Amino acid sequence: MKKLFYIFLTLIIFPSCSKYLDQVPDDRLTIDETFRTWATAEEFFADVYRRVPDEFGQRNPGGDNCAGLWTGGSDEGEYLWSFVKSNDVNTGSWDASSSFVGDYWRNYYRGIRAASVFMENADKITDLSPDLIKRYKAEARALRAMYYFYLIRIFGPVIILDEKAIPVDASIQLPRNSFDECVTYITTELEKAAPDLSIKTNDLDYGHITQGVALAFRANALMYAASPLYNGNTEQVDLVNKDGKQLISQSFDVNKWKIAADAYKAYLDKFVPGVYSLYRKNDADGNFSPYLSCRDVMLDDWNSEVIFGRPRNSVGARQYELCPYHGGQSSGDVKGSGGLGATQNMVDAFFTANGRNIDDPLSGYVATGYSDFQAPNDTHIKSIYNQWVNREPRFYVNITYDGSTWLNTSFGEIITRLYNTGNSGKKTGGGDYSPTGYIVRKAMGLGKWNIDARTLVLLRLAEVYLSYAECVNEADPANADALKYLNLIRERAGVPLYGSAELPAPTGQSAMREAIRKERRVELAFENSRFFDVRRWKIAEQTENGAMRGLNIGADMPDFLNVVTFETRVFNKRHYFFPIPSDDVSNDKEIVQNPGW
Repeated sequence: MKKLFYIFLTLIIFPSCSKYLDQVPDDRLTIDETFRTWATAEEFFADVYRRVPDEFGQRNPGGDNCAGLWTGGSDEGEYLWSFVKSNDVNTGSWDASSSFVGDYWRNYYRGIRAASVFMENADKITDLSPDLIKRYKAEARALRAMYYFYLIRIFGPVIILDEKAIPVDASIQLPRNSFDECVTYITTELEKAAPDLSIKTNDLDYGHITQGVALAFRANALMYAASPLYNGNTEQVDLVNKDGKQLISQSFDVNKWKIAADAYKAYLDKFVPGVYSLYRKNDADGNFSPYLSCRDVMLDDWNSEVIFGRPRNSVGARQYELCPYHGGQSSGDVKGSGGLGATQNMVDAFFTANGRNIDDPLSGYVATGYSDFQAPNDTHIKSIYNQWVNREPRFYVNITYDGSTWLNTSFGEIITRLYNTGNSGKKTGGGDYSPTGYIVRKAMGLGKWNIDARTLVLLRLAEVYLSYAECVNEADPANADALKYLNLIRERAGVPLYGSAELPAPTGQSAMREAIRKERRVELAFENSRFFDVRRWKIAEQTENGAMRGLNIGADMPDFLNVVTFETRVFNKRHYFFPIPSDDVSNDKEIVQNPGW
C-alpha cells in the first residue's frame, strides 16, 4: 500500500495563543529529545507538511489544515449552506476579525516556523542517513517558501522573518516586506532547495516536495510578481509602511513577464516529457478519449500530469457536496447533498463542441428547446435541453445538469433531476440541494461519495502550460510558444485548435491574452485557480461584483430553466487583498493594514 505521508501528531499539541508564531514544541518534549531519533523527528517533520492546504475541505475554511474558500468564493460556484464562509466573502460580510482570516495568517506562519525549527535541528538525528537529512532539510526549506507564497497570494506583501526560528514567546515588531522582496525571497529559497530534492516521487514518497514542485512554485511566484495587481499597480499607492516604503511596485516592468516566462520554459525543458506529461486515456475500444482524459486526470492517483498533491484530505466531504440528493435512492453511496452549485456564469464559459464561445454566431449554440443527444458518459441517447447539447468534453466533466446520468452506476442508471420537485430539487432535498440548478462535478469519483483515500491534486502540468503561455504572450507577443502550449491543452480536451481549418488563431497580444484566460478558466475550473487569477489580473471588480446567475430552483419545468439572479455579490478595491488580522495589527506596531480595512 502506498505510504500516506501526513502523520497527524499525537505527541505534539498546539496552544491556543493568538500570536501568529505560536507553535510547537511545547514542554512535553524538548528540542533535543524530539530530534534525537527519526521516530519523533518524523512526527515533527510531518507537522511541517501539515499546512499544505486541504482544498477539499472548503465548508470549513482556514483551520489547521488551511482549507480554502476559493471555489464558492469565486464566480465559479456557490455553497448552499449559510455557515460556509465563502458566502460571507461574497456578500462583503467579513473583516479583519473574521476567524478564517486569522487562521490563514497564523497557520502559515506556524508552518514557516516549524520548517525553520526542523532545518536548524535535523542534523541532530542519530539514526537517519546524511543524504536523507539533507533531502528532508531541503523539503522543509521549500515548504517554508511555499507557505510564504500561499500568504502573499492571500494578503499581498507580508513579513519575511529571519531564517532562524524565532522563540514562540517573542514580541514581533517588524514591518511588512515589499511584494517584490517577498517574491525574491521565495524564489531564491526554492532555487536553493531544488538541487537537494528528489527529481520524482515513488510510492513511498507521494506527497513529498520534489524538484518539480519547488521549481513550479518558483515560476508561479514570478508570474504573480509580473501580474497587473503587483506590477505597476498605482491603485495600491497607499499601501506603504510607516516609514513610507512602497509595498507594491508603482512602475510597470515588462521584464518581469520575461523572467517568469524564462522560468517556465526552463521548467518545461527540464521536466517534460521525462518526468511529467499531459495525461491521456483511451476508451474501451482503444481510441483516445478527451472526456476520459480530462475527467480521470483528477481521479487516477499520481498520474503523469500530477506535480503536487495532498494524500490525506477531505475528499469524502467534497464528494458529499458534488453528489446530488437523489431522493428515492436507498443507498447513501449515491445520495449526497449537491450543495456546491456551479453558477450559470461558469456554465456559459465552456466552449461548444466546435471550440467556440457560446456567443459566437458560428458556435451552433441553441438557447432553448430540446434535442436528442448522447453525452460522453451516457450509453444511449436522451432528450436534453439544448443549452447543454454539443458542448465541449470538459463541460460534461465539470457540470451536473438536469437530465444528467449519474457517474455511479452500481445501482443502475440514475438520472439527476434538479427542478424543484425533481429527485435532487429544492423541495425534495429539504436542506440539501443545488443553490444554482447546477452541481459541480469536477473530481467526483465513479463510486460511492463517502471515501477518504484519493489524492487531492494541487498542481498539474496543464496549469504550467497555461501559465507559460500567458507569460510568454505578455513578454514576447510574437513568440509562437503561446499558441503552441494553448493548443496542447485544447488538443487534449478534444476541441479544434486555434489556427486550424475550423478555428482561426487569435490575432495580436490582446486577443491571445483573452484566449489564454478563457482556456485557463475552463481547463482549471473548480481547481481553486479562478479566485486568485481574477485578482492578479485586476478584473475581480467585474467578475466577482454584482449579479450571480443560476436557474430558477424554486420552480418546476419549464420555469426552472429561466435564468435568474441568485445573489448580488460585493467586491470593491479593498477585497483584492485579505485584511491582516486585527489582533496582529494591534500587537505589531510596525505592521500596516491593507488599504480599505
